[in-house]
Amino acid sequence: MKTLVTGGAGFIGSHLVDALTGRGDEVVVVDDLSSGKLENLESGMAAGARLVEGDIRDTAFIESTLEAERPSTVFHLAAQSEVRRSIEQPTLDATVNVVGSVNLIEASQKIGLDRFVFASTGGAVYGEGERIDLPAAESIDVEPMCQYGLSKFVVEKYLELYRRLYMFNSVALRLGNVYGPRQNPKGEAGAVAIFAGQLKSGETPTVFGDGTQTRDFVYVGDVIDAMLTASRTDVEGAINVGSGVEAPLLELVRTIGSLSDNGNSFEPQFDTPRKGDVQRNAIDPSRAAADLGWSATTSLETGLRATVDSI
Repeated sequence: MKTLVTGGAGFIGSHLVDALTGRGDEVVVVDDLSSGKLENLESGMAAGARLVEGDIRDTAFIESTLEAERPSTVFHLAAQSEVRRSIEQPTLDATVNVVGSVNLIEASQKIGLDRFVFASTGGAVYGEGERIDLPAAESIDVEPMCQYGLSKFVVEKYLELYRRLYMFNSVALRLGNVYGPRQNPKGEAGAVAIFAGQLKSGETPTVFGDGTQTRDFVYVGDVIDAMLTASRTDVEGAINVGSGVEAPLLELVRTIGSLSDNGNSFEPQFDTPRKGDVQRNAIDPSRAAADLGWSATTSLETGLRATVDSI
């Protein structure tokens, strides 16, 4: 089977490429390498994956690539994924996440694609968790607090429209806070990788806020299992992919600190909360369990150890 992965040189995408080549798929990666890294694709390309370098905002490029490759399944992970950047550069966020996605959806529809799997966000689409019962279910009205969450939700609505118009077979996986090896410890997105990188370099970790804010952390290997499973079903709509557990950031920092081999203190310093960040978040994975037979199986401590060891 031929599959196409956008954002395949990124953190999550490269793990997906490894899994797809491992099961014998012919894999085509579309990535502009603006944030993805060729080194992330070393194992995937050694197993036969091919990279087609280009930007999903380029309509002609996407149309010609889909027409030439004609995959049966598309996994769409390419995105502008930073909350703060989406607030500071909303036009960039919208053109990458909305316009780029519509380019891909339309081109996929034209070639008669079998299945489209979209990586949405459970961490940003629901908005402030203090206004709702947590963990948040897919049925809850969304109230994003940043342009990133809004742009991802808009793409979900495009997929709904294309289902109605063209019977376009798609699913949107609302991912929790994904972490694991290959996550960029220097970026804004990815608290686990940032704290793990600071632990390894001997830096003092910075927590924006008082540390009581919570997130739903889910290990990248578990997320890949959910994506592969979703690609083999006809389940439609939005599905949460998370642990369902609220994990306080201060507790996360201290757990990462306990993994240090040098015995140094890893107590955080605190800074002003950032615009667009929610205080509480956790997503309900019940639908994933019922419709996909999926649940997160990697404990936070096990996943954190794997992440720290990889840096």
